[in-house]
Amino acid sequence: MAKKRLLVRIKEQMQQQGLQARTTAARDWLRSTLKTNLLNFNARRTFVNAALTSSDRFDSNFFIGRLFFFFYDAKLKKKLPYWDKFPLVIPIEMYPDGFLGLNLHYIHPSYRIVLLENLETILTNKNYNDTTKMRISYSYLKRAARILPPQAKPCIKRYLYSHVKTKFLPISADDWEIVVFLPWEDFTSQTRTGVTKNQVWSDSHTDFN
Repeated sequence: MAKKRLLVRIKEQMQQQGLQARTTAARDWLRSTLKTNLLNFNARRTFVNAALTSSDRFDSNFFIGRLFFFFYDAKLKKKLPYWDKFPLVIPIEMYPDGFLGLNLHYIHPSYRIVLLENLETILTNKNYNDTTKMRISYSYLKRAARILPPQAKPCIKRYLYSHVKTKFLPISADDWEIVVFLPWEDFTSQTRTGVTKNQVWSDSHTDFN
């Protein structure tokens, strides 16, 4: 699968640099390297194609606490200041018509890592593979508000299944710290002109300060 080849290629480059996953050195390398490499339209398109052929699994045991890419068309786009067309989301609560999730694209990549580090305490295991997910829920986030970083707040978003435009593409835990640095957030607006990711991150930073 093209998606797998892309992530494997990045991990191979990390190995060539002698970098170990989930270390400060590896994160610094990812932060600087992924700004310029493997980031063109065709590279992201591999993830889109993978989402189009992925299998939908909406049972909570599989869905909650994992990380997914998908395409989304906001229902209230004529009222929202902006929304992300290509979310990177950790679902935390399911509803009959959709779900609540943490869209990591709403905060700067440096803050995404901080949030992931804090959520490591609720992983189901430390294997960092397809079996690894987070024991997370909205009620947990409210209870843990004092210990979780404030960056979690602007990430909480509600999604409707009827407005999801592709299937959900799950990201294995060993790839989480790669995909959070990929600059594939796709913010758009029908109420503002020229919305940029830096503007969104600035709004989010104001929200959690």
